[in-house]
Amino acid sequence: MLAQLHHLHSNYTFIRDLRVPFFLSMTTPIATDTELSAVNSILGSIGQSPITELKNSSGVLINPNPEISFIYNILTEVTKDILNEGWHFNTEEHIKVSPDANGNITIPVNYLRYDLNDGQADRNMDLVKRNGKLYDLVNHTDVFDHDLELDVVYLYAFEDIPSVFQRYIIARASTRAATQLVANSELVKLLQGQEGLARAALMEYECNQGDHSFLGWPKNSVYRSYQPYKSLIR
Repeated sequence: MLAQLHHLHSNYTFIRDLRVPFFLSMTTPIATDTELSAVNSILGSIGQSPITELKNSSGVLINPNPEISFIYNILTEVTKDILNEGWHFNTEEHIKVSPDANGNITIPVNYLRYDLNDGQADRNMDLVKRNGKLYDLVNHTDVFDHDLELDVVYLYAFEDIPSVFQRYIIARASTRAATQLVANSELVKLLQGQEGLARAALMEYECNQGDHSFLGWPKNSVYRSYQPYKSLIR
């Protein structure tokens, strides 16, 4: 009996020193559908207390703590990194963009990635971003005389991202926060494991939601398969 108590005490001491993530020790789960709750989940993962306010009505950070700003920046960067991969929910094809009176096409701030639709086969135009506008590398101009159709990967507000992506974003951001703010390799390993599980759940959701398949389908079919080899067709 004494040996069992000693074993339990040793485990408790290890877990206490490890600083068990807040989201694992809570009896009531925190909603992960806002930036505030996401920041609190990240804070909890490194053993810090939650906050009650993050931004004012104008969207400006109001917490003077530099650690909060640092964690919020991590959350923002990780969100962009993950959404930039291009998923079923934030990718749209055949988006029409029109030139303004000067012939320029300004790129919206929520465009993470974009390319001319069927750009792999059309080498008469190659679009990039210059000075916030579309620029054609083939014809060396940012002036267009007709509408274009783009395939676009969008950046969405955290609240508009599917919950399975929110959980993965929080998990990856927690790992980064622990790596940069907490000198505890065991905690980082624990969070990396949580990140891997969240990534697996995300991939399952993506496969189900996107109806991806190894089979090819006609170009105009509603059903579009996942075709990673397209990146090699240049």
